[in-house]
Amino acid sequence: MAITDWPADERPREKLLARGAQVLSDAELLALFLRVGVRGRSAVDLGRNLLGHFGSLNRLCNAPAAEFARIPGMGLAKYAQLQAVMELARRALAEEMAERDVLDNPEAVRNWLRLRLGSLPHEVFTILLLDARNRLVDAVELFRGTLTQTSVYPREVVKLALAHNAAAVILAHNHPSGACEPSQADELLTRNLKQALALVDVRVLDHFVVTAHGRPLSFAERGLL
Repeated sequence: MAITDWPADERPREKLLARGAQVLSDAELLALFLRVGVRGRSAVDLGRNLLGHFGSLNRLCNAPAAEFARIPGMGLAKYAQLQAVMELARRALAEEMAERDVLDNPEAVRNWLRLRLGSLPHEVFTILLLDARNRLVDAVELFRGTLTQTSVYPREVVKLALAHNAAAVILAHNHPSGACEPSQADELLTRNLKQALALVDVRVLDHFVVTAHGRPLSFAERGLL
């Protein structure tokens, strides 16, 4: 049955307008993104199929273009639309962090980091540069490494902080393996960077370990800073 034949209060668009996007299921939200179904399957059915194929909404949103385009009813045009939606979400969160003290809204930082780093297949080290009011000035990927090791040089971090006139920083790196626990190397690196940045009066507010699933781990909350 086509969605247009459903009762009005069960149609995804009408539900969203009447009750808000938060009441829709993942499949219903995908149906609004897809707009139309294919012969014999509604847009909601297609949404369910996508979720079943990729296993989760996160894996779907971060799927490689070729794999996404192979799904019946999809294609590179839909993939481009989905990536545009993801980038809009990242930019909206970055704007929010630039307008407010990040310490007042730590979930925005976590959400941005998950969108930016969570599903990368390689390990990266990123630094969020903050002004004297703890608002985001810039976010820079400093180093990219293998799945198990990234070389991070304190002098490069200090140079970047000084170049942006940063008063504080938030460090972040991802674990593509999915293990969220920080390693001894992670803890040693954090101590070294904190000491190096302290010499130029730049505070380290936190260091996050990001994975594709789950909440990014905070060194500050663990008492590791």
